[in-house]
Order: sequence, then C-alpha cells, then structure tokens
Amino acid sequence: MRLVVITVGKARPPFADDVEHYARLLGRHARLEQVELGEGDDQAILRRLPGGAHVCALDREGKALSSEALAELIAERRMSRADLAFVVGGPFGLDAAVLERADSRLSFGPMTLPHQLARVVLLEQLFRAHKILAGEPYHY
Repeated sequence: MRLVVITVGKARPPFADDVEHYARLLGRHARLEQVELGEGDDQAILRRLPGGAHVCALDREGKALSSEALAELIAERRMSRADLAFVVGGPFGLDAAVLERADSRLSFGPMTLPHQLARVVLLEQLFRAHKILAGEPYHY
C-alpha cells in the first residue's frame, strides 16, 4: 500500500521544514509519495489520483477522526491492498469535482487552517497513526 499526498502549492517556509521532518519520519513506516501541483488546475488533481485508491479529501465539512480512527482507516486500506490518497486544496479549498471523486472527506475541525499548515498536520497524523498501528508510543 502506498500513501499519496496530493497538495496544491509547494511547501514554503516556515512549513517546508515540518513537511520534510514528518515525511522523513513517516517514510520509516510507509511508502509515501508527495505530489505538489499548481493552483487552479483541479483537473491535474484528478489525473494524479492513483487508480483504485481510496481518496480522502481534506474538507472543513468532512468528518473529524481521532488519531486512533485514522489508524483504523489506514489498517482497513492495508487489508484491501488499495492505495490511500489524501488531497489538500489550496487557499480556496477543493473544487466540487474533486470533492465528488473523494471516497471520504476528512476535517481537522470547523476552523479554517492555512493549507500549508493542514499539510503538516496531515503528515504528522499519518505518522502518529502508523506508530499506533505498530504498537509504539506516539507521544514524543
């Protein structure tokens, strides 16, 4: 199983260091692929989604999950051997076509986060979920 994180926009300071940090930590536990796309090309997002992947769009209107519930989602995808793709929109969110394609929508709460920060939070939570699945402590 592969984790694919598709984001609108390149990681920039001060978030770039955190993206790199959590990607490195997560890379010890999972096959991570990060795809950075330009703003305004929602068709590019749809084209870059892996075939057969479970697509999870980050959306303020989505479902909030605990770290343990995210770990369960990852475990379910592992069992089905399907890739898991997460899509993080730009400053204006995701296009309706991308949201319609998503198999699920994930929210980090009702507050709006800068999209670069949302990417960092996603990578940290994916790392934490893998630590939970490995039965390792995840508070560091």
